[in-house]
Amino acid sequence: MANNDLEALEEKVDELIALSEVLVEENQMLKAKQQSWTTERAKLVEKNDLVKNRVESMIARLKALDK
Repeated sequence: MANNDLEALEEKVDELIALSEVLVEENQMLKAKQQSWTTERAKLVEKNDLVKNRVESMIARLKALDK
């Protein structure tokens, strides 16, 4: 009976090790995706700021023409 308990325990430990390895890989993948999204977001914010500045500049020039 003790032998069966030991085998069952070994199986559970092996399962936990396998699950841990899967979770580590998944965590690394998620961190890489997060970094990618963060980089993309920064680029979009920068583009948005550039467009905003250009539009504001065009509006100012149009107002100056109106005067």
